[in-house]
Amino acid sequence: MTAKLIHGYEVVIGFETHTQLATQSKIFSRAATAFGAEPNTQACAVDMALPGTLPVMNRKAVECAIKLGLALGSHIAPRSIFARKNYFYPDLPKGYQISQFEIPVVQGGEVSFFLGEEKKTVRLVRAHLEEDAGKSLHEDFIGQSGIDLNRAGTPLLEIVTEPDMRSSEEAVAYARELHKIVTWIGICDGNMQEGSFRCDANVSVRKPGGPLGTRREIKNLNSFKNMQQAIDYEIRWQIEELEDGRQIQQATVLFNPDTGETRAMRTKEDAADYRYFPDPDLPPLVVAESWVEQVRGAMPELPRQRAARFVADYGLPEYDATTLTQSQDMASYFEAVAQACNQPKLASNWIMGEISRRLNTEEIGIDQAKVGSAQLAQLIGRISDGTISNNAARQVFEALWAGEAGDDLTSVDALIEAKGLKQMNDSGALEAIIDEVIAANPGNVEQYRAGKDKAFNALVGQVMKASKGKANPGQVNELLKLKLAP
Repeated sequence: MTAKLIHGYEVVIGFETHTQLATQSKIFSRAATAFGAEPNTQACAVDMALPGTLPVMNRKAVECAIKLGLALGSHIAPRSIFARKNYFYPDLPKGYQISQFEIPVVQGGEVSFFLGEEKKTVRLVRAHLEEDAGKSLHEDFIGQSGIDLNRAGTPLLEIVTEPDMRSSEEAVAYARELHKIVTWIGICDGNMQEGSFRCDANVSVRKPGGPLGTRREIKNLNSFKNMQQAIDYEIRWQIEELEDGRQIQQATVLFNPDTGETRAMRTKEDAADYRYFPDPDLPPLVVAESWVEQVRGAMPELPRQRAARFVADYGLPEYDATTLTQSQDMASYFEAVAQACNQPKLASNWIMGEISRRLNTEEIGIDQAKVGSAQLAQLIGRISDGTISNNAARQVFEALWAGEAGDDLTSVDALIEAKGLKQMNDSGALEAIIDEVIAANPGNVEQYRAGKDKAFNALVGQVMKASKGKANPGQVNELLKLKLAP
């Protein structure tokens, strides 16, 4: 598919995502990683590289890297090495960061997702293990800054893509999919506000077919909303600069959500600026094939595998199956409904429609849905057996969501009775109504017999009105056509 152009320019986006690993201790020490502790209470001598201390690799962090590699179809290097990334900043106590450079533990792989109903795939370059830095705290009201080293040494996986994305919408869809995967397999809690899932977007623009433009890196995007706003602003800014005859300078920029603008923080460093060299205190990381297979055996069913099973077992379209596997809870909710009502496509439609709209409006997860899977299954069952119409079902759903029936599994039938929503399925009673409508609307009858379909719809509407909306529409259509046949 041809990339969308903006004012004659093609957008090129790559991502670097720092995923904080769900370990209880740091990557090279036994210090805790809990969020929210008092400043500098979780930084030990190893984290600060005090004389005489040596780093020791956290086995759990390596296991997380293996899980990610398996989930993304990557190559897991049997032997990888750690390097020192040298730079000087107040919150980096060692004066260098232990990371991986030439030989990362996870190599290649891809992330596939849907943008609307179009399937996209972003290729991955690598995912490497590294330690986090500390955090600078700026107290503007007293004109001072402080350093909190609690985060120093926290284990990260930095996941790097090829520059495969061509719009902010595509970039956000990729980030959402990656977020889903790392939380699904349990290697990260995905809390963007606490910094557990931090995205850096490398953005550039170019004329179609031309060489890649100079990129600017937007750092530490901590929400999907900010991510899209920041990328859109950066795209507009770069195009305006080029159109005005100026050149783009490679830089690291920050996004200000209050102004909706990006601003340059510093010129962007290249790998040579960091003077990488192998860390002499850490031996090569060796991952045996038997370890990989052990981790593989304990992996949950992955989102793409569960989606494929939904297509095979329930006959769902691929788009539906992918949407329903946005989280483990959503997938389990759908499966419970589908199995209980034996109407998987109807279950999918209701969950992707009414349920999702409610969840988005109230900003809650499926685990907080106010209509349980058993209740939704029963409601769908009453649509399928003709007890109620779709419109009546929405009224029952509204009542269930509002808590009118509690958790009582007889509540669907009780609400249908209480609200008088049961469809009229008595063919004798329907025929009497239809006869009256035909007799009262000779003009519409004549027009229908002359080939005007709109006249038939008008007659159906009159029957539904006469039955106070309780007639079964399918049955009305069938009986009316029989009555009007020449």
